[in-house]
Amino acid sequence: MKAGLLRLADYLGSSYWFVPTIMAIGAVLLAIGMVTLDAALGSSWMGGYAWIYASHPDGARQVLSSVGGSMITVAGTVFSVTIAAVVYASGQYGPRLLTNFMRDRGNQVTLGTFIATFLYCLLVLRTIRSAEESGGYGFVPNLALLVGVLLALCSIAVLIYFIHHVPSKIHINSVIEDVGDRLLRGIDDRFPHFIGEAPDDHTATADSLPATFRDHASPAVGAERFVVKAKDTGYIQFLDDETVMRVARENDLVLRLQYQPGDFVHVGRALVEAWPQNRCDDKCADALRDAVAIGSRRSALQDLRFLVDELVEIAARALSPGVNDPFTAVTCLDWLSAALSDLAGRSLPSHLRVDDDGALRVIAHPVTFASLMDRSFGALAQYCAPDMVAALRYLNALGEVSLDCDEPDRLATIRSYADKLEELANEGLKGFNLRRVRDRADELRAALAEPDYKRRLRDGTAWLAGTA
Repeated sequence: MKAGLLRLADYLGSSYWFVPTIMAIGAVLLAIGMVTLDAALGSSWMGGYAWIYASHPDGARQVLSSVGGSMITVAGTVFSVTIAAVVYASGQYGPRLLTNFMRDRGNQVTLGTFIATFLYCLLVLRTIRSAEESGGYGFVPNLALLVGVLLALCSIAVLIYFIHHVPSKIHINSVIEDVGDRLLRGIDDRFPHFIGEAPDDHTATADSLPATFRDHASPAVGAERFVVKAKDTGYIQFLDDETVMRVARENDLVLRLQYQPGDFVHVGRALVEAWPQNRCDDKCADALRDAVAIGSRRSALQDLRFLVDELVEIAARALSPGVNDPFTAVTCLDWLSAALSDLAGRSLPSHLRVDDDGALRVIAHPVTFASLMDRSFGALAQYCAPDMVAALRYLNALGEVSLDCDEPDRLATIRSYADKLEELANEGLKGFNLRRVRDRADELRAALAEPDYKRRLRDGTAWLAGTA
């Protein structure tokens, strides 16, 4: 249930219709309320204010007709401009970034403001009656008319904001910043983040794995598990870890997750495997299926790899021969280095999760520093190597990540990507460009080989002033 609700919330947040619909409903309620208030108060109260006066039916109709007609015209123009900006951004930066523009709250509120103002004016307009039309009793909702004029002024302010917002939002630095900020927030929220409690002794917990889940299990032993099959085809958008742990604990099960958020699964594939199989009935299987939300596209709800892939895609497009924009790739590398630097100083959860009593309950997919380095710097090495500017910033980014890294195996991973970049640069660069990349790689490796590598990187003039 929770997984479905979160998936729905994510869908509504990235739709153009939800916020304008809510604002339109609010405009209808406001129109009804203001007309009702006008009917109760009348217009005699206006005599005490010199700067306002009661309008006649013809004048009120003219004002509301002008405001309402202009608002629906501007709303159509705003919608056209928004779609044009979305099409441009999708083609320029990648189709995966389309959702980022659709979930932009500024565009949604702008469209909703004009539609709400139009509906408000339309509903108030139909309540205006002249004395001839109503048999001697006219009605002009003067208070509602004033609110309509105020809404028109607010719409003008929103239009000015929109004119500034659209070009600033599709600026490449703003696009990258939006993705990078979400990636940093996701790392902060998820690490350390466990399904249950992380075991203190990983080796002991590994030894307690059921025989059916071990690598060298016999065919007969390997079949001693209940397979929960997927009921939909698509990408896993959200996994309700609390529900998974609760179901495992209530039924005294050990569950192995076959997929993680961001993976593609099709109907009938094993979604979760449970042991012992006799303790997992259809009700338990349905609860586990409901804990997984599957949709038509990847989502950043729990999938950090998706945000990393977006930055990699922007950088790869920028370094393609048809675009040849290394400084956009440099910006992506800066944000990736910030994210991996943040991750380098964190303890990542074990893939073996236990409950409050220390019993193994869930076998998840391991999340390692090396895997995320490969997803980011590993994927970009082939694109950065043939370009001197991007290659130098690539090595600088590795140095930035190492400043927050204390574990030897993670430092070895960072060093390995400096070697891989240099190996690729030997094929794509030559002459002066190749020498600069080799020198920078040698400087990085020499600094990382020393015990005080952090000080050496911070103090090195080449590191501070020789960046791309």
